[in-house]
Amino acid sequence: MEINGIEIKWLGHAGFLIKNSKILYIDPYKIKDGLEKADIILITHSHYDHCSIEDIEKIIKEGTKIIMPADCQSKILKFKAPVEMIIIEPGQEIVLGNIRITAFPAYNIDKSFHQKEDDWVGYFLKMNEVMVYHAGDTDNIPEMQRLTGHKHNGKKFIVLLPVGGRFTMSAEEAADVAKLLKPDLAIPMHYGSIIGSKEDAQEFCDMCKEFGIECMILEKI
Repeated sequence: MEINGIEIKWLGHAGFLIKNSKILYIDPYKIKDGLEKADIILITHSHYDHCSIEDIEKIIKEGTKIIMPADCQSKILKFKAPVEMIIIEPGQEIVLGNIRITAFPAYNIDKSFHQKEDDWVGYFLKMNEVMVYHAGDTDNIPEMQRLTGHKHNGKKFIVLLPVGGRFTMSAEEAADVAKLLKPDLAIPMHYGSIIGSKEDAQEFCDMCKEFGIECMILEKI
């Protein structure tokens, strides 16, 4: 899909390819061969289905910037191509050309898979006239309240929310987040691979539409 010159493609699970003047990937996992090489790769946390060395290797080139929480660095060995590794923590902001990247907290409230003290992240991106929030592996956390005013500054606001349950929010919980954030478009993720199904994604979209929120299920590339 494309909105205001920004192209967004779902790679499966929590992985996305986002393109404007740069080629940016988030959490590539079990991606196909032959995809475009990355200018920027964002990793939300160190679990194998988000920080996948095999998949990162497929898309790096000389000079690719890999942005990640600190504990991911111990998993990432030297790549064949010389890349730049940048450590980020919740609340930190990085500007790369016309892309502003803010690391946002991502953690579980009532389960132990993703602890707040791990300093794992989601990402809030601003580029062109578009804002994209990739929530990472998270529950409905209080910090999401900070994002509630973004719809009113003239930019399109897109949210990518996990819906698979168990390790993250369920479809119903994710729909409650969409209701809170009131994006221009909500896209479900974190289903169809390890946990969750397309039925979860459809349930999420059905509830979003009940709340008056546009929702789109992307086909995996």
